[in-house]
Amino acid sequence: MKYLSLSATALALMLAAGSAHADDDCHDAVADWQPRENLRQMVEQHGWQVHRIKVDDGCYEVKGRDRHGNRIEAKYAPASLRIRSLEVEFSENSDLSAYDDLPTASRRH
Repeated sequence: MKYLSLSATALALMLAAGSAHADDDCHDAVADWQPRENLRQMVEQHGWQVHRIKVDDGCYEVKGRDRHGNRIEAKYAPASLRIRSLEVEFSENSDLSAYDDLPTASRRH
């Protein structure tokens, strides 16, 4: 099956998050981290189905599917739960319009 891929690093719109940062690592003090369950509830309220949340490079990494069934992988700062990066793998018949408003997006076919 042919897939389209979208990667974005500045997602002020997505999930009421702030602006993303250029580097992928998070540097929040562990004492300031919010529980993973807070992140799970936040993204599920936006229609995502969470398959797993793990720590990667000091960030929370969420893998799952968006409300349209597209595969997603997102990184969040664990203290603020602000999104740092997002990758969406669209299936061939996906509606891309839900991601048209991303401030900096690059699409690869």
